[in-house]
Amino acid sequence: MVYQLLRPALFLSDAERAHNWSLAAMRAMPLPIPAKSDAMLQQNVCGRDFPNPVGLAPGYDKNAEIAGQIMRLGFGFAEVGTITPLPQAGNPKPRLFRLVEDNAVINRMGFNNEGQAAAIARLTAEKRPRLGPLGINIGANKDSVDRVADYVTGIRNMESFADYITVNISSPNTPGLRALQDKGALDDLLAQVMAARVGSVPIFLKVAPDLTPDDIDDIVDISLRHKLSALIVSNTTITRPELKSRHASESGGLSGMPLRDLAQQRLRDFRAASGGAIPMIGVGGIGSAEDAYARIRAGASLIQIYSALVYEGPGLAKRINAGLVELLKRDGFTKLSEAIGVDK
Repeated sequence: MVYQLLRPALFLSDAERAHNWSLAAMRAMPLPIPAKSDAMLQQNVCGRDFPNPVGLAPGYDKNAEIAGQIMRLGFGFAEVGTITPLPQAGNPKPRLFRLVEDNAVINRMGFNNEGQAAAIARLTAEKRPRLGPLGINIGANKDSVDRVADYVTGIRNMESFADYITVNISSPNTPGLRALQDKGALDDLLAQVMAARVGSVPIFLKVAPDLTPDDIDDIVDISLRHKLSALIVSNTTITRPELKSRHASESGGLSGMPLRDLAQQRLRDFRAASGGAIPMIGVGGIGSAEDAYARIRAGASLIQIYSALVYEGPGLAKRINAGLVELLKRDGFTKLSEAIGVDK
């Protein structure tokens, strides 16, 4: 309720400036530890205990500034990044746009971040106990001469700080990056990434929604062969459904409500192609408990949100969790894991 009153004033500001203000507020805010999540929502995925299935998607906390703090808003886990080996400024501004009439966001940030050394320093100094798993999303520097080597570096640098690592090759805002989803390139990348681990940190792969059936079959086959722990479906889309906002023609990745149906279908496609053999995290256009539940019934073990927070405010994770409990009870489930993939 408070956020809805503040939102008009926040929306008068540039979207990236407002984002930075929210980070500063989160750093300064003395948030209490929330009540424990309902036992119905707790599960073990990829060897990690998740108190509830609602995670913060990467892009908000790019530099691991508030990893522990953000979970106090009711998130069951958080994913920071995308973090590249070296710092980079990202693409020219403006590069983040609210599409208010569409409940959407377009971004062309370009992996702007302070680099892995800065993230390591913050995570090393972190004092507050985490309330759930921490994921670290890694990427390649834009001007890298060997992008596969950048991902190998990311694994080696970040694995001791992460409960899981996400290999992000599906952002549309680094030229040529999505080509790493092609069959031969992906096979080589995952072989080197998996060999780079010293320990057994789970490796997740984040994929684009703009894929053909053959692409999906290839990605599933290669992921299973290299024993990836999970797939994150999906990143932003470069397609443009019918949009109302004046920012509709901006280049970059589209997220939020217009992505919902496409991301839901891609999750179904990946679930069908894998036969449920690999866990999946559903992302894209999730803004309510009903959206999250639909993604779970389609095959997601966990879900992530980000763009919806712009429109619904910081209490969204708690509302989704409360709604999920009611929806599970309504349908006769005693725990969330029973609902995963029931909609064939």
